[in-house]
Amino acid sequence: MQGYDLTRAQWRKATKSQGNGECVEVAFLDSAVAMRDTKNKGRGPVLVFTPAEWDAFLDGAKNGEFDLT
Repeated sequence: MQGYDLTRAQWRKATKSQGNGECVEVAFLDSAVAMRDTKNKGRGPVLVFTPAEWDAFLDGAKNGEFDLT
């Protein structure tokens, strides 16, 4: 697995986030997309996706593939 330098990552939270702490943040890197839990900034794990994996995730979310209700 390739290591990524996240020290200069610009993290963004979803604009539709409700501010209740149940959010994730995303950073777009040169060749990847990183995601972390807002409750554990700097302490928790960071998931890193290739651009193709990120696109597949977004497509799945838009198509309701992750509906847990």
